[in-house]
Amino acid sequence: MRATPPLLLPLLRSNTVGELLAWLYLHPESEYSTTDLAVRTGASQSTVSREADRFAAAGLTRERRHGNLRLIRADTDTIVAKPLTDLLAVTFGPLAVLPPLLHSISGIDEAYLYGSWAARHANHAGPPPRDVDVLIVGSADDDELYDAARTAERVLGREVNINRISPASWNVDLNDPFVMSLRSKPLYPLIQKRSTS
Repeated sequence: MRATPPLLLPLLRSNTVGELLAWLYLHPESEYSTTDLAVRTGASQSTVSREADRFAAAGLTRERRHGNLRLIRADTDTIVAKPLTDLLAVTFGPLAVLPPLLHSISGIDEAYLYGSWAARHANHAGPPPRDVDVLIVGSADDDELYDAARTAERVLGREVNINRISPASWNVDLNDPFVMSLRSKPLYPLIQKRSTS
């Protein structure tokens, strides 16, 4: 039985391919080890290595060795670089663009993508997402979140809506219709709660 192609960009074989290419093409100034890409995407290192071989064979990436590390970066000189970057920005872009922006803001306990983007990533049928909805759990400053959303919009080419709720509301107030609705639908974690142990 064949795997269902991702609904964010059905021409790709899998969400993992989209996520890997998004990290590479939306951060073209950076190079990543296969281990780093595995951590960022949640894929196994063997999967990342296999996909990296395919990207290199297709002329999409450049590589160099540094000791035992295989360092990979987007090949931005190829004719497909600009259109591919644009496609990745509006599909898998939130996964590569939002985490670095949010990690620089204090007071974020957890962060999730929700709404139509999370539903398409979970392969729920529907039209392409028109915007990106982000839930922040914590006490982060609203002005900093607003600035992060506007920065992300410039890269992603679509509206980014950030909603913040308190940890108490997220973890305790299960009678809140907004919380219940969010918890009943797909969520994609951008920043996960850190263990206190």
